[in-house]
Amino acid sequence: MTLPHGPLRPAPGEPPQTGPLPDPAAVDPAVLAVLLARHGWVRRGGPSARYGRWTPPEGTDPGVSLLVPAGDGFDDAVDLLTDAVTALSRSASPSARAILLALAVPGDELHWHRDPAGPPGAATPGTAPWEETERLRRAARAMLAAGAKAGRTRAAYFGARLDTWAGDFLDRVLVVADGPGLTAHSPAPEGRAAITTLVRALEALRDAVDYRRVSGGAEAFENAVQSGVSRELVDAVQDLVRGATASRFTVAWSAAAGTPGGFGDRRTAVEFSPGDLPALAEAAELLERLEPAVAVTLVGLVVRLKRADPAGPGSVRLRVLGGAEVDEVKVRLPDAAYRLAAEAHLAGTPVRIGGRLERRGGFRRLTRPSGLEPCGLEDAERDRLLKTLGEGREA
Repeated sequence: MTLPHGPLRPAPGEPPQTGPLPDPAAVDPAVLAVLLARHGWVRRGGPSARYGRWTPPEGTDPGVSLLVPAGDGFDDAVDLLTDAVTALSRSASPSARAILLALAVPGDELHWHRDPAGPPGAATPGTAPWEETERLRRAARAMLAAGAKAGRTRAAYFGARLDTWAGDFLDRVLVVADGPGLTAHSPAPEGRAAITTLVRALEALRDAVDYRRVSGGAEAFENAVQSGVSRELVDAVQDLVRGATASRFTVAWSAAAGTPGGFGDRRTAVEFSPGDLPALAEAAELLERLEPAVAVTLVGLVVRLKRADPAGPGSVRLRVLGGAEVDEVKVRLPDAAYRLAAEAHLAGTPVRIGGRLERRGGFRRLTRPSGLEPCGLEDAERDRLLKTLGEGREA
C-alpha cells in the first residue's frame, strides 16, 4: 500500500516516528470531524454552518485546538485543514496519530488489545513487552487471514487452502503497533467482505462459547461455521487469550465508506477471557474433524522428486495450477507413475492426477492417487505458468 504525503512529526520529548501524513487538500472535513469525535475530541462553539473548534480529550494536550470547516466548499477550507493536519502532527495526544493515520489510509480500523497477566507495574504504562507485541501481531494476522478465507467460502477447517487469497488480502492491510495494543487499517469498501465476515464470525464464536459453558453442548460450534467460524479463527483467538487476563477485538468502520449494511445497531467489540480456553480447545478439535477429505483432479507442475530405491515408489511435490485452491501438494506414487512424473519434470510438462486432499497436514497431501498423465498447456495457461515462475516462487 502506498502511503501519501510526508512523515508524522514526533511530539515534544518523543523519538522520531515514521508514518503517513495526509494531504490536507484531500481531507474530507466531515470525515475528519467523525474521526475527532470517535477519538474523544470535543467540539466547542463556532458557527456550525462554517466551522467547528475541536479540543483533545481532557488532559491529553492542553491548549491545542483545531478549526475544522463544515465543508470543503469554503475559500479557506484547505488553509484550515492544513493548519489542522499540522497541529495534529505536532500534538502530544495519543489519539492525534490515530486520526492522521485513519485520514491517510482510509479504511476500517481494527484494534486488538490484551491485558497481560503479571504483577501490576511489570511494564511501563503505554508500552508492551516484545513478546506481547509479537503475540498480538501473530494473532491479528491469523484472524485477518481466517476472515479473508471465510469471506470467500465457508469451511470448518481450511488448512493450506486459499492461502494465496488470504496473503493477497493481508498485503493490503496496514498494521501499526499502538502502545499495548495493535491497530490495523483494512481498505474499505473493497476489503469489507473479509472484515464483516470476521466480525460476524467472532460474535458467533463468542455466542457458541457461552452456550458451551452454560449448556455443555458443542453443537453451536458446528452451526457457527455458517457465520465464518473455522479452526484457524479459533486457534487465533486462543493465541490472543493465552497468558492474558482478558482480550478484546474492536472495529471502527471507515468514516468515509460508512457503516456496512446490517451493522447499524450491532456491537462491534468482542471479548474473550482465559475461562474460555477449554471450550475453544474443544471447538478447534471438533472443527478439524468436521471437515472431510476432498476428491479432486489436479493439474500441476512437478517441482520435486524423491525416493530411496531407484526401482521403488517415491514422493513428488506438485505446484498446483488448477483443480484445488492450494499452492502445492505432496503425493506418493508407485514406480511407474513416479517415472512418468520424472519424465514430465524433465520436459517441463504439467501432469493431471486424481485423488483425495486429506485434511491431515492442512490439505497439503494427495492420497489415493490415480490416472496420472502428462497434459498439454494452452497458450494462455503457459503464459500464466511462466508469470508464476517469474514471481520468484520455488521451482
